[in-house]
Amino acid sequence: MAQLIIEGQELINDFSKIKQLISNFGIHLSNWPISKSAEAQQLLSKPNLDNTEKERLLTLHEHYFEKLKSKQGYQSRDITVLHPEVPDLDTLLAKFDRCHTHDDDEVRYVIDGSGFFGFVKTGGQQAMMKVEAGEYICVPAHTEHWFELGPSRRIKTIRYFTRTDGWAATYTDTQNKLCNQAFT
Repeated sequence: MAQLIIEGQELINDFSKIKQLISNFGIHLSNWPISKSAEAQQLLSKPNLDNTEKERLLTLHEHYFEKLKSKQGYQSRDITVLHPEVPDLDTLLAKFDRCHTHDDDEVRYVIDGSGFFGFVKTGGQQAMMKVEAGEYICVPAHTEHWFELGPSRRIKTIRYFTRTDGWAATYTDTQNKLCNQAFT
């Protein structure tokens, strides 16, 4: 279940309240059930997935992509799989844990594990949200944010794109004031 901390406030665990509060940052959050099929559960239990297995998981969750395509113009999707055995994991994560923006929405549907998104509101106030399996998050284009992998150091997400050229990170000088340790 999502958890949220806004700079200077207590940890919030109520999903409805979190959804309302992060909308002030421009962030959209939803709960999307994960496929309960035996095949999906078997694939999700694996630490790593080959391309065929990733494609199968995408197919098992295709109805969400079809909905995003028809209603919001999303054109493609893929799966990211992060876990402690990923070569150079810390180097990869260092690209995301600094405040940055993108020219396209950052859209993630967490299907396994958990992670932390941090956000910077106009005026500088910051928030950090833990996202877990079954949660869909949309960080609008040009929203200052960062991402940290949680203590489990594993997550599987389906990423959705309206275009792929909006994915270069534009780093800002903002220092993130919150970290995932606030949740432990």
